[in-house]
Amino acid sequence: ATTCPSRTVLHRIGARWTIFVVTALVDGAMRFTELKTYIKGITPKVLTETLRALEIDGLVLRTDFDENPPRVEYSLTPLGHSLLVPLQ
Repeated sequence: ATTCPSRTVLHRIGARWTIFVVTALVDGAMRFTELKTYIKGITPKVLTETLRALEIDGLVLRTDFDENPPRVEYSLTPLGHSLLVPLQ
């Protein structure tokens, strides 16, 4: 079925920028601008869409810090880290 969870995960992993985002976050949390700099060629719009999708799927955690100016960091969840084995 097209709504099968494993099919959804495979589609997400197969998305062009997912692997780049997951591998960028392997060593720890990064801010949006750090990710954009690290992943050459990704547009801010595509990075935003990719991060949102990964967050919805439980692979990436978005942490908002109550600071001025506001700060947001992205990191891999345990599920996100589990993707590293098959990706390698």
